[in-house]
Amino acid sequence: MVAWKNMDTLKAYQAMAEKKTDVNLKEVLSGDAGAERVAKYCVPMAEGLAYNFAAKKVDDGILEDLAAFAKEAQLTEKFAELAGGAVINTGENRLVLHHLTRGQLCGPVVADGTDKRAFYETQQKNIAEFTKKVHAGEITNAAGEKFTTVVQIGIGGSDLGPRAVYLALENWARANGTLKMEARFISNVDPDDAAAVLNTTDVAHAIFVLVSKSGTTLETLTNESFVKDALEKAGLDPSRHMIAVTSETSPLAKNSGYLAAFFMDDYIGGRYSSTSAVGGAVLSLAFGPEVFAAFLEGAAAEDKLAMNENLLENPAMLDALIGVYERNILGYGSTAVLPYSQALSRFPAHLQQADMESNGKSVNRFGEPVSYRTGPLLFGEPGTNGQHSFYQLLHQGTDIIPLQFVGFKESQFDKDVVIQGSTSQKKLCANVVAQIIAFACGKDDENNNKYFAGGRPSSIIIGKKLTPQALGALLSHFENKIMFQGFAWNLNSFDQEGVQLGKVLAKRVLAHETDGALKAFSDLFEI
Repeated sequence: MVAWKNMDTLKAYQAMAEKKTDVNLKEVLSGDAGAERVAKYCVPMAEGLAYNFAAKKVDDGILEDLAAFAKEAQLTEKFAELAGGAVINTGENRLVLHHLTRGQLCGPVVADGTDKRAFYETQQKNIAEFTKKVHAGEITNAAGEKFTTVVQIGIGGSDLGPRAVYLALENWARANGTLKMEARFISNVDPDDAAAVLNTTDVAHAIFVLVSKSGTTLETLTNESFVKDALEKAGLDPSRHMIAVTSETSPLAKNSGYLAAFFMDDYIGGRYSSTSAVGGAVLSLAFGPEVFAAFLEGAAAEDKLAMNENLLENPAMLDALIGVYERNILGYGSTAVLPYSQALSRFPAHLQQADMESNGKSVNRFGEPVSYRTGPLLFGEPGTNGQHSFYQLLHQGTDIIPLQFVGFKESQFDKDVVIQGSTSQKKLCANVVAQIIAFACGKDDENNNKYFAGGRPSSIIIGKKLTPQALGALLSHFENKIMFQGFAWNLNSFDQEGVQLGKVLAKRVLAHETDGALKAFSDLFEI
């Protein structure tokens, strides 16, 4: 029987809080013992990735405490309940089924009288059939010409995840000859966003993917109108250029204004929707359905590891609990995600939403206030660019901010040059290695401006090359990490009431139903 309890009521947590061990990274990473630690504190992931936490402030004793906590908190049992179709989203009384978009972890899940795995597979099949017709020129514009560009219109999870995945695989697809169509994205209701995309897109040869589960999202429908206006002014029929990704009950479904409609449901939250039709349509059009399928395979393989009860064989749960230890025992309030891969340039932005929207809560899953810290502030940029901007604060600022590096041994293009005895890729890898040790061990210097205290913990996920399968595994790792942390903090990681209040007030402003300060601020913009 799974019991949902606040973290501070668990004996294993209380024991850790009393110990509050702080590992000296400079000591444990020194000499031969340091080399042994790097080899020992490394857990295999799917698709050739590995999670290395040798530069984290943990030791064997802390790992034993974390394992005891995982067992008492029933983390893998809760994950199995989620995957098996339990009502885990207590705020909205819903199942949480994004794992089913890429594989079956437990037995069949039936909801609304439908086998949900079969439903998601059908959507993937329909998308694959549609995209193959587009690529073959069987579905064309009114002039009988092929579409060359796909533009996704969405916001939040309908934009950040698919955009991050597209950018991560664009160069890989070019190098492997699988880039079928270039993809663009419109998300912000700021008209300059849509105008910038449309002004640089050949709309006559573009197909637009409108993503809105409800079919009523204000920003998305506003941008759709912006796009339709541009198409009409170009003498084009919008219905020949648009498809919808929505729910079966929305006004966008079975609508003659769209070439086709593909469906999602209420059991997949936007920030977890990249492996559903939300990502499937745009990514399949861009790269081909076979590449999207490979991406799903990588995610499914990593999901299976999240079922493992052994903490040291479950990288997502291990990563999550080290994060909980840093947040609640060591008191660190932020985390930086630092991919040493330009292809992952928007991955930190996606994780900002996935993590902070999920676990940015101050009440537990029953709506009761919690007395401990929950989700950290998360930010990041790709290296080495970040080294020349905010790393100053990370190295010598007053706050210790745990770091999560991602790196690959090989580039996606396999094109490089040797300069001063090494390739650009080797220089990139050398930089991330140097940063791990610089943050952990610091540097003594009589000049305080040049003194580095060290003791800044980090982990790194290492892979051979960023491929569709590796990206799927990487996405799954972080999604599952977020969920395990939500379980540990006894949160509902699957609603997002925090984004609703602003929307309500914005509607009041537009309807001129304002007074007081709300009216005064509205008047500043002459609304």
